[in-house]
Amino acid sequence: MNDSVHIEQPRAVFDASAAAYVEFVGVEISTATETTFDQSWLAKFAELVLANPGGRVADVGCGPGRVASFLAARGLDVIGFDVSKAMVAMARKMHPEIAFEEGLLSAIPVADSSLAGAVCWYSIMYTPPKNLAEICTELMRVLRPGGYVLLAFQAGQRDVRHSDNFRETQLPLTIYIHDPGVVAQTLMNAGLQIHARGMRDPELAHEYSPQAFVIAQKPRLAEQ
Repeated sequence: MNDSVHIEQPRAVFDASAAAYVEFVGVEISTATETTFDQSWLAKFAELVLANPGGRVADVGCGPGRVASFLAARGLDVIGFDVSKAMVAMARKMHPEIAFEEGLLSAIPVADSSLAGAVCWYSIMYTPPKNLAEICTELMRVLRPGGYVLLAFQAGQRDVRHSDNFRETQLPLTIYIHDPGVVAQTLMNAGLQIHARGMRDPELAHEYSPQAFVIAQKPRLAEQ
């Protein structure tokens, strides 16, 4: 299998289905797709970043810019990145006040130590477990000392869900359900410190597994 298939698959699917995806999830964070518990993690992340002011925050795997909009409304300077050109175009249309660009989880197009924070809101669901270390190392690279990262993802024991016709696109897509302990350990192996972890049972109609949340921090220079 092509090692970049986990990048090519979601790019093709979301380029083909951007409008339908937006119809499903909307363009703002809401209780239709995120519970109040979920939203509390985004709010806590914003609070942590604002307590250590200065610097931009990245919404990595931004889709139509829902998380970017949520964070911007709370006073953060946000930029969004997505692998799908169509999603970037949709995000720019829906949130013209926020910058959006194409970018990969494994190659975020910013300088070393330049971000005050990064959010991967269900972005690693297309990342195979063997590639998690690469993602975590990249997050460590882009965060400034003291910066925070928030990951949200479906939780399980390394389960895989595959569709040959994802959302009627006639295109294949593989979704990876990650072990929260493995995700946390991989972040720590990359040099990040776990700040908080949480999980809830599936509650919403589209959910098929528990939902996990991890906030980690790049050590401040004196701690490294």
